[in-house]
Amino acid sequence: MSARHCLSRVRVRYAETDQMGVVYHANYFVWFEVGRTDLLRDCGWSYREIEAEGVSLPVIEAHCEYRQPARYDDDLEIRTRGTLVSPVRVEFAYEVVRPIDGVALCTGRTVHAALDREGRPCRLPARVQAVLSPERESLRSSARIREAVPASGGGAPRE
Repeated sequence: MSARHCLSRVRVRYAETDQMGVVYHANYFVWFEVGRTDLLRDCGWSYREIEAEGVSLPVIEAHCEYRQPARYDDDLEIRTRGTLVSPVRVEFAYEVVRPIDGVALCTGRTVHAALDREGRPCRLPARVQAVLSPERESLRSSARIREAVPASGGGAPRE
């Protein structure tokens, strides 16, 4: 994986849990999206800007390994790393950690293909390739912490 990484913060909302106060498994994928959106923004691009250039990044593979449950009102860190797999694919790796005790609750990854406006594979924008290429690893080590505004509260992630 590249050295490009990002730290995002979320607090578990009641709506994300089941009757026992445990986070429903699919919500981890929503948090993965928070992490990769923050990472792309830290790289100088947003999904909106990439799509305005005519490129979309649909998920073509997703995996999550659950280790410990997250519970209502837990403060969590989503640690996201990105790497270029090929000129037309990018992979993001995630770790969701409860910082109060340092427990890793899950790890996961998603692979994304670059598609043009007609839905055909295309090259990732040069800026994205440059930022996530392994050969540039030593030039771009950074980590930023962001807090994600809950979807029910509206808005986008904020610093």
